[in-house]
Amino acid sequence: MNYFAHGQRFLDDPYYLAGTALPDWLSAADRRVRVRSKTIRPYCEGDRPQELLRFAQGVAQHHFDDDRFHQTRAFIELSWTFTSELKEWLREESGNRRGFLGHILVELLLDAYLIQQTPDQLKTYFQQLRAVDPAWIEAQVNEIAPRKTERLAWFIGLFLEAEFLWDYVDDAGLLSRLNGVMSRVGLERLPRELLEFLPSARSRVYERSAELLPPAD
Repeated sequence: MNYFAHGQRFLDDPYYLAGTALPDWLSAADRRVRVRSKTIRPYCEGDRPQELLRFAQGVAQHHFDDDRFHQTRAFIELSWTFTSELKEWLREESGNRRGFLGHILVELLLDAYLIQQTPDQLKTYFQQLRAVDPAWIEAQVNEIAPRKTERLAWFIGLFLEAEFLWDYVDDAGLLSRLNGVMSRVGLERLPRELLEFLPSARSRVYERSAELLPPAD
């Protein structure tokens, strides 16, 4: 799952919502820093400020939802199929880029489906996240995580300014964002010819969206 799929159910709770976004923010801002399930668990209860409790519980929710998502039959089948089909567009010896792309395509296209279905909710998503100070988030992470970061608040500000999730609904915009991810993880850029593949991948993720999404409750 990606940002919007993680947070869409929690738009009325800004600190919880920010918690659901944190692992993805860290993956983009500072990959050395992780707040894992075991690390966050002690902060989800006890005599702590309400904002911190809700934030920590949102992080735990992200990990819980990701564990479920990656075990669904739809995710396993789609990501494996995409990885196999991408051989036609990405010719490489190791296959690392195909495997990574097959994985994240399912996640980003699920966000695209939700955005197309509920664009007003994505507007609310960004509005609610702006209610939480990025400097506060970075400070909490530096208390919780084994390693410290000085890049998180900066990246959250960039995320809220760019609102790049909107780009997922358009194939050219999606390709541009995918290339941004490739650059961050040190993989070769994707060719423009991949635009021929994206409509088919998009339609298949949309068709199985109900299987990929967490239960409504």
